[in-house]
Amino acid sequence: MKPDSTPPAADKPATTPSRRGFLGVAAAGIAGILIAPGIRLIEIAQAAPSGQAVSPGASSKVRWGMLIDSTKCASGCTDCVTACNTENGLSGGTQATDSQWIRKIEIKEIKTGKTQSLPMMCQHCAEPPCVDVCPTGASFKRADGIVLVDKHTCIGCRYCVMACPYKARSFVHEPQRNQKPDVPRGMGTVEGCTLCVHKVDRGEQPACVSACSDAGHGAILFGDLNDPHSDISKRIASVATRQIREDLNLDTGVRYLGI
Repeated sequence: MKPDSTPPAADKPATTPSRRGFLGVAAAGIAGILIAPGIRLIEIAQAAPSGQAVSPGASSKVRWGMLIDSTKCASGCTDCVTACNTENGLSGGTQATDSQWIRKIEIKEIKTGKTQSLPMMCQHCAEPPCVDVCPTGASFKRADGIVLVDKHTCIGCRYCVMACPYKARSFVHEPQRNQKPDVPRGMGTVEGCTLCVHKVDRGEQPACVSACSDAGHGAILFGDLNDPHSDISKRIASVATRQIREDLNLDTGVRYLGI
């Protein structure tokens, strides 16, 4: 598509950006500079906004991820879902418009008829489609691989909801009350699994991981995918694991064993 060459209207200042220009400026966070040809929004989103300090927990040396063992995940167990709801102040999906950051799904092998249960959440892709389509840069990926939504710049367009192949994002339809201090939420914005980033930055495990471990299931392993000496990296190196929708080449941070 060619750049908009229509001259500004007489009653509009010449410096007022076009809609296309505005979207580029909003994503970059720098007034008057548009996205250059070949530069995708994902590259803009990966950079820290001007004047905003990067969290001490966000280091490119680290890539946080999960390994989920479906052979240890019971069909009727929802411990991880309950823990997520409690930790993040979610209602538990009791209504169609309620947010659900993690859900249990059943998958079936067509040839054998074998069924398995596993948790599904944001897969924290290395190349997240939600980031690529976001017009304001609200959807972004931290240096350590955690994909998040900036509530201050989310305009609720829901492009990211449509782009996510995992149906892992929810739109907040109702006003939010009694929120958790570490988990800001807001009506008219999009949200999804944050890997409990507030806990991770404190050196703790995500709520779903802790709950699964405390219940004695041990189906979810969390750690640094970039560290060959971490438990998760050693496990992935020793067994056959898969990514959901491997054909999309998104390099997900969540891996599955036994599917």
